[in-house]
Amino acid sequence: MKIILSRKGFDSASGGCPSPIMPDGTLLSLPIPDDYAPTVIIKTEKLLTFSDLVYKSHTYTQLLAGIRRTKTYNVCHLDPDLRKDARSTPIDGWEAAFGQTESALGVLRNAKVQIGDLFLFFGLFREVEYYKDTIRFIRGARKIQIIYGYMEIGEILYKPEQIEKFYWHPHATKGLYEDDRNAIFLPSKHLSLCSSLPGYGVLNYREDRVLTMQGENTATWKPHDFYMPNNIYDDNRKNSAKPGSKGLYYAGQWQELVLNSNENANDWALKMIMEAG
Repeated sequence: MKIILSRKGFDSASGGCPSPIMPDGTLLSLPIPDDYAPTVIIKTEKLLTFSDLVYKSHTYTQLLAGIRRTKTYNVCHLDPDLRKDARSTPIDGWEAAFGQTESALGVLRNAKVQIGDLFLFFGLFREVEYYKDTIRFIRGARKIQIIYGYMEIGEILYKPEQIEKFYWHPHATKGLYEDDRNAIFLPSKHLSLCSSLPGYGVLNYREDRVLTMQGENTATWKPHDFYMPNNIYDDNRKNSAKPGSKGLYYAGQWQELVLNSNENANDWALKMIMEAG
């Protein structure tokens, strides 16, 4: 099994702020805005908006009004799609799915990512509190990168006729992706590392799921041998942490970091997914 650390959701470049750590500990990864999609697809295509997504009694648009007051968004790119109840209007036959394309898909292909490998999804988050009819960031709360979800690969779809069956997923949107540079990953039924767990899921806040190293900048991680440069698929990537730092920093706006097969990485991943206790 290979572990893939996959960066998703809002950050300073896409969305302009962290996703919220809700007061109950929910890591609510906000899908990135997708203003590009309406300009290239056919006009009859139904596009998913932030107003179509809900968390309890709030739409994502209402939540964004509290944490991103100076900016409004419309169309969103919900990927990975891991929360069955995220849409205000349920999808008949919904299945969890994750799509990838272009150079990021090339990384996965070149690293020979296959059925049985495991995505750990992480993103940028910050704690919020309820305020009036929305939320706001808690003053002084740190921004962290944290693992918020997972998916063990059960099937990989490359053919357009397969992908189009997942019409609700953005990577099935007609006209948006080249057929030979687009894929959808589906989860296994159960997690190979622990058969009592489902093959995909979302995670709540827990300190051991935090990647960010205490006292370092947001993107500098706690050091683990299994995701250091000599144990990942990328001959050119190096640790760019500041001199004197004991942490790990991979520079750039990369999406996928593929770890070489490693039992210690498997044990670590299982601990991230398992409930404490």
